[in-house]
Amino acid sequence: MRRRAIVVALGITAALLTGCASPTPTPAVSAAASPARPLTDLETLSDPRAYEGASTAVLPHAAIDPVDESPTQTLPATVLSHDLQGASEVTVSDTSRVVAMDLSGSLAATVWGLGFGGTLVGRDVSTTFPGVEDLPVVTTGGHTVSSEAVIALRPTLVITDGSIGPRDVVEQLRDVGIPVVFVANESSFAGAQQLARDVAAVFGAQASGEALAERIGAEVERVRADIAAVAPAAEGDRLRMVFLYLRGTAGVYYLFGEESGADEIIRALGGVDVAGELGWDGMRPLTDEAMVAANPDLILVMTGGLDSVGGVDGLLTAKPAIAITAAGAHRRFVDMEDGQILSFGPRSAEVLEALARAVYAPAAS
Repeated sequence: MRRRAIVVALGITAALLTGCASPTPTPAVSAAASPARPLTDLETLSDPRAYEGASTAVLPHAAIDPVDESPTQTLPATVLSHDLQGASEVTVSDTSRVVAMDLSGSLAATVWGLGFGGTLVGRDVSTTFPGVEDLPVVTTGGHTVSSEAVIALRPTLVITDGSIGPRDVVEQLRDVGIPVVFVANESSFAGAQQLARDVAAVFGAQASGEALAERIGAEVERVRADIAAVAPAAEGDRLRMVFLYLRGTAGVYYLFGEESGADEIIRALGGVDVAGELGWDGMRPLTDEAMVAANPDLILVMTGGLDSVGGVDGLLTAKPAIAITAAGAHRRFVDMEDGQILSFGPRSAEVLEALARAVYAPAAS
């Protein structure tokens, strides 16, 4: 429940801002055109804590490969919707025109990963993977849902998780006869697997959901093993990391703590989750005292967030307390596209591997 509260709070924050995630879709780059060598084959840092300079995590290819090109469906399907007033049953009989929307774009990515990409008729601003470029955007002002834009698309089904809204407006789509299903969406690798199962159940395609869940789990475990082979083994040598959410134009600076999704990423990267070590949870406004207490070796940020504060130089000028940390002194920042870095879904393993390259083999990132 705490993870959900964090996501909703971020949605409220994002609705007050512009450019929270770039609406421009990521260009398609085929895996063949841009082959990625395994992390264990790269020249990795002998002492990650001594490295100086920022690096950017980039997916080798942004496309999502469906687990099944022609998934089998059994409709109608009756599923539980996690509504504001409590769980309720929703019967889905038509999935020909679907809008799947959430803060991170994970829902549409999961629909695509299941093999139902052709049913999508609209997208949220964070859904930017190849194949959705021409779909109308149904969110405005950051992550605020335009009910008129959704209704105009004549969807036969809306899938969401409550992270964007206003939530009551989304629920009101039912008043015009549109089935709306709210699914649970935990910001974790296990959550990505469960999301695959839950979204598949909405489509009446449980077999595809289990196949995608198994693929996500196997791929994440493979990347974890590769990271373990290159990350420092001794606790004292591991990188101390924090995640900062930055929106300089609005004066928004947050530290992400336990159960935010950032903790999951940091631990998977073989780092020390400083927020967890200090007992921080959720998201909290960044203070000088908190930054000095954390004293991270490396800071994870969203690319758009870092740009909004004028890059590394601008951030260190605006927040001198960061400059006196080990990360600030070494300018050790790792950024990744806003719609990717905390998106747990079919590309979980690829996101984790891209971050690991930027952390441990920055010359190859």
